[in-house]
Amino acid sequence: MSRRNISKKRFPETDSIYNSYLVNLLITRILKSGKKNIAKNIVYQAFDIIQKKTKEDPLVIFEKAIRNASPIVEVKARRVGGSTYQVPIEVSGFRGTNLSLRWIIRYSSQRVGRSMSIKLANEIIDTANEIGNTIKKKEETHRMAEANKAFAHFRY
Repeated sequence: MSRRNISKKRFPETDSIYNSYLVNLLITRILKSGKKNIAKNIVYQAFDIIQKKTKEDPLVIFEKAIRNASPIVEVKARRVGGSTYQVPIEVSGFRGTNLSLRWIIRYSSQRVGRSMSIKLANEIIDTANEIGNTIKKKEETHRMAEANKAFAHFRY
């Protein structure tokens, strides 16, 4: 019986059209109940909408949105004695990207509109322009970390 090397981190593959692993991560986050073609269609239609609205490369806009939405610090609950403290912790690059993708998808699905691709495109454009709910969430996370800075010495 062969054992896989567990410590080796797997990198996501690139997608077929834009050759970007970030786009592939977005597709897998949108994925519901294994319907990858539907998720791909949503993302590619959203990128077409971004192209039409901004007259720029949608991949550049998307990467800018990810950069704008990635948090630098977050809070983690830590039990010390009998009480729980919200301890601010720095976010690694991959986790920051992951959180920003998750937030973009969550807030785009909460938007009012007909199709997910239109809502996703609008959320990405708003995030790239540093407005919208995703940016609010990032700022809220930073505010929480700032407010709980006194508990930073409980960091693990």
